[in-house]
Amino acid sequence: MNELVPALRERAYRIRRYALRMGEVQGQGYIGQALGWADVLAVAYGHALNYRADDPDWEERDRFLLSHGHYAIAFYAALIEAGIISESELETYGSDDSRLPMSGMAAYTPGMEISGGSLGQGLPIAVGMALGLRRKGNPAFVYNSMSDGELDEGSTWEAAMAASHHGLGNLVCLVDINNQQADGPSSKVLGFEPLADKWSSFGWHVQRVDGNDLPAVLRAFDYARCLGEGRPRVILCDTLMGKGVPFLETREKNHFIRVDPPEWRKALEILDQLQAEGARK
Repeated sequence: MNELVPALRERAYRIRRYALRMGEVQGQGYIGQALGWADVLAVAYGHALNYRADDPDWEERDRFLLSHGHYAIAFYAALIEAGIISESELETYGSDDSRLPMSGMAAYTPGMEISGGSLGQGLPIAVGMALGLRRKGNPAFVYNSMSDGELDEGSTWEAAMAASHHGLGNLVCLVDINNQQADGPSSKVLGFEPLADKWSSFGWHVQRVDGNDLPAVLRAFDYARCLGEGRPRVILCDTLMGKGVPFLETREKNHFIRVDPPEWRKALEILDQLQAEGARK
């Protein structure tokens, strides 16, 4: 497994870079989330998921649901890295008639399974998909990517109960715990700890990892995949908003980032420099 890590780190770097370039196109965006979630997306699309880049609708594919639709800028970057959409399209991000709208929409983008963004909707859909795939005898997994803000939503916990009741061993939920939402720190908007105990009490197999520790994320994905039937599984990922660009990491408010035009170039230069330094170690 360790031999996979350098290539996955390179993927995560490119995902961050693509996201920053898209942010530069509009001068704003959910960049903090994209930088923080890049390591998870790198492992998902660089290792864990079964998919065909040239056939996004392949019936045997694993489904990756972007419940937090405002993370679309991160997801598009992962799709570019996966070869599902072209790098040239990032220049159209958020523009009229683009296949890359600012919030994820399934009707627009190849590889986008649902129109997310109405938080709390992804996991209920994932439960339905996982149940349907199992009844069809399809071995595919369903991955639901969601934010800690969605823990505020009753529909999330109703779906969690249903997944356990039906023994959906083909369902993996990925929760980004960055402690940030539009109204402030997630833990202050509505406290959610002890989170691992809560998911466990709902009948899920729980792992909690540093979502920016790529080897730990890789191990968590592999373990979730090999557990076998009987229980849904959740990977709780503690992440840092703006990861990889220090002056964005330390911003007090980074749920939706607007920076001056020269700062986009500065962010790219810092990211490139840190990547080069890491490669020399």
